[in-house]
Amino acid sequence: MAAKDYYKVSGNSIERANQFCPRCGEGVFLAEHKDRRSCGKCGYTEFKK
Repeated sequence: MAAKDYYKVSGNSIERANQFCPRCGEGVFLAEHKDRRSCGKCGYTEFKK
């Protein structure tokens, strides 16, 4: 994904489209899957309910 796909711009505000990894910190996004969110760097996984 390109960097522009990680953010949403509306007017003068910028919002993150995905969450940051709680282990790696800001700058490393969690990938969105159908049933989970996962970090490609450290392997952290959150399962959706």
